[in-house]
Amino acid sequence: MAAGTWGAVNRIDYTWRWNRVPDYFLYKSEESRKIPFDGWVEKIISVGSTSTVSLVSESGEKVTVKVATNTVRVSESEDLFEGDTIGFVKEWRLGPLTTGLWTTLWLSAGASVLALIIGLLTGLARISRNYTLRGLAALYVEFIRGTPLLVQIFIAYFFIGTVFDLSRNAAGIGALAIFAGAYVAEIVRAGIQSIPKGQMEAARSLGMNLFQAMVYIILPQSFKRILPPLSGQFISLIKDSSLVSVIAITDLTKSGREIITSTFATFEIWLTIAAMYLIVTSILSQLVFYLERRLAASD
Repeated sequence: MAAGTWGAVNRIDYTWRWNRVPDYFLYKSEESRKIPFDGWVEKIISVGSTSTVSLVSESGEKVTVKVATNTVRVSESEDLFEGDTIGFVKEWRLGPLTTGLWTTLWLSAGASVLALIIGLLTGLARISRNYTLRGLAALYVEFIRGTPLLVQIFIAYFFIGTVFDLSRNAAGIGALAIFAGAYVAEIVRAGIQSIPKGQMEAARSLGMNLFQAMVYIILPQSFKRILPPLSGQFISLIKDSSLVSVIAITDLTKSGREIITSTFATFEIWLTIAAMYLIVTSILSQLVFYLERRLAASD
């Protein structure tokens, strides 16, 4: 990958601008402070890097404004008009890559929780004795797994979202949850069916009803078996969440596109975004690996 990227860059005579990338994570902004009325400057008190400017309106109203000392644009007793700039305030702010990463994380987390609930209920329906439940669950799984996620996102936003007046965030989370829920359902079904039938029979012989046997006996055992594929599905969901950018949700991928459009720093931004996705999924993989070891110790 490194050699291929280097060769491609040399072919197009590309100029690297890595020094600009940190500003897209965290940057120091300057915001102007303006006088809200016609008046004059009563006094200016400077303490270190901050100056406090006292303003008096024509009607006698007093207002104090704090700005950076080296950005003060007025002097004492100076007459000002409404909207005149007094100075600037310097503040650290999150860059577009950081805010995009946060959007990706909470979208994926919300969709994962909903997908787990949908998948658990659908997985139980798949092994139900009720023919209607079993048929509806099978239809849902086959339809979702047989159609592209991108098409499902478009349907969720432009059709269902329009009918029920859903925001793009709700439509995006719903589409991701429904998509992942179909795969989780099959994982849950396979995990439950991998438990020997004697476990259910033993639980029922002890006086447990079907619900108690499933909650206290079957599901805890199957959870250990389905944890690896389940974690793999949720890791995949984090990467699949990049598709919600097509409905104008400013996630990590869309933030990268916007940066590239304004700076043309194509290679730097896409490589940085790929590294950010890799770090997030690697951390999640390590957490799951740790959980697997803890569960294995109880066997």
